Amino acid sequence: MPNITILSASIRAGRKSHRVALFFKKFIEANKVGAVELLDLNTYQFPVFNERLKFLNNPPTAVVEFAEKIKAADGVIIVTPEYNGGYPASLKNVIDLLYQEWHRKPIAISTVSDGVFGGTQVITSLQFTLWKIRAWTVPAMFPVPKAHELFTEDGDPTDKPNIDKRAKLFVDELLWCIEANRRMNQ
Repeated sequence: MPNITILSASIRAGRKSHRVALFFKKFIEANKVGAVELLDLNTYQFPVFNERLKFLNNPPTAVVEFAEKIKAADGVIIVTPEYNGGYPASLKNVIDLLYQEWHRKPIAISTVSDGVFGGTQVITSLQFTLWKIRAWTVPAMFPVPKAHELFTEDGDPTDKPNIDKRAKLFVDELLWCIEANRRMNQ
């Protein structure tokens, strides 16, 4: 069973994207398709990036532990809000902090916005950043418009059949990429 890490990118008060991260954790556990861990950047509150982890003389313990969890993951789901057409500084910060840990890592992107496009404007810039550090972005995307209407604070979908159907396609694509990556690295 693959190890899947869900990265909840928002550290903002009243964040809606965390609802989607909670949903994916529950979805993966309920469908027994992987061991799952949720890494919440709001919990970590990392300092602003000033150097990659491998060049830090005394990296904070939380940074080292976070890096080890990303490296150990077979695949990552990034759940990010869209802020003014971009992704939050908290996510850019942690992407830049690591490097080798992202190398050829299958990463699936879920974007969240209060607007009708579900954060899709952030996908291109986030994909470009991930490509530059040699991560493998999964082709399937999971944009979520109006997350406050589609998910409760605990991550339960208000339209479970339709959300689960979309989530299955998204997670199946991540699982396919994880398996392909595993076979290539044998």
